[in-house]
Amino acid sequence: MAHFSRRQALIAGGAFGALVAAAPAQARSLVGWNWSPGDSVAGTGAGLDPHEVWDAAADPLLKSLLDRGAVPGVNDLLWDWETNEQPLPDGLPSDLRDFMEDARRLPSWADHDKLELAAEFNKSHGIYLNLANGPGGGMLAAAIPQEARAVYYSNGGADMESRVAKTSIFGFSVGSLDAFRPEGTCVVECLKTRLVHAAVRHLLPQSEHWRESADEDIPINQEDMLVTWHTLPTFAMRSMEDWEVPVTDDEAEAYLHVWQVTAAMIGISEEYIPATWQAAYEQSDEIMARNMGPTDEGIWIADTLLSQLSNRFHEATRPMVNSLARFLIGDETADWIEIPREERWDDLVPRAWSSLVQFRNGVIGLPAVPQLAWTIDELLRQYVLHDLTGGEETKIEIPTSNRPDY
Repeated sequence: MAHFSRRQALIAGGAFGALVAAAPAQARSLVGWNWSPGDSVAGTGAGLDPHEVWDAAADPLLKSLLDRGAVPGVNDLLWDWETNEQPLPDGLPSDLRDFMEDARRLPSWADHDKLELAAEFNKSHGIYLNLANGPGGGMLAAAIPQEARAVYYSNGGADMESRVAKTSIFGFSVGSLDAFRPEGTCVVECLKTRLVHAAVRHLLPQSEHWRESADEDIPINQEDMLVTWHTLPTFAMRSMEDWEVPVTDDEAEAYLHVWQVTAAMIGISEEYIPATWQAAYEQSDEIMARNMGPTDEGIWIADTLLSQLSNRFHEATRPMVNSLARFLIGDETADWIEIPREERWDDLVPRAWSSLVQFRNGVIGLPAVPQLAWTIDELLRQYVLHDLTGGEETKIEIPTSNRPDY
């Protein structure tokens, strides 16, 4: 398999890259959709352009719930629904209950042995995955115009700490040791996220500000979800390749599998979910560049996220945080979202990270080290969530409105 750097993988260079940055909608019309459903977990499909496909099961349901004023009551009932095999609460509307009972089932191709191996992989590689999926994925999201606008003008844009906390709840559930076990929470967080997406598809088109800025009529189509998906597992795997982190073939396959199952659970059609890393890389190369570029909303989101990250330690760490973000996503993307260059740190951060990776690779196989590494990673995760929420319990909830100050 040919090796791609994260910069090559996520941002196509040359004239095509410039075209996409300037006019992503026009670039789409020039290239269309060429990825084959034969390379998906389904192995077949209609080959429809995912830019024109949403969530046929969830979308009309959420529209109905919102129109009926049922969502506040649903949020109250789902507040204490937390674990994968926990029964749904009594009192849910019958149409929502029927949908959720069906949607909570894992796909028939889910492999529990691979899911368990993925949990062990998360234990030993958590520092890399959390860095790539957290600051890395967050910065990439800011450089995706459709996603940046959807975040900014939706209800979550008014309180970015809460928005980040809820995103972290979802991400941490995927990376937990019991993600898809009965006592885990990943099924719950995936399904709640799917309901949120369907609600946003109904609400955002009602926002005049979103309509004026967006180049689509309905947000969060299947391609949008695939783009976000690639900022997580695909970006993480390619980053680990760049960092020369040892990953066995079985570990790579298991890590892909947990994200394949996650994709299906949040409503991505199986004909778009890559079956292999080769298929994932090819799909990423086809869609990432045409969906990335600068926006005012993305610049605001990036600055807000970086400020939050640095303020958790001390505001004086902002230059180092800027350099870390630039290192993770590359100069072109960092320039799009106006991450400042830091003369002192921009050379030091890559060298320091390389040394840390080399040290960690040398000791990770020693007895008890993987468990210790996981414990440290888990403490950091819990600290982040506690800090973001001010120690208050926070859960993913279905919105009932857009950003109130717009």
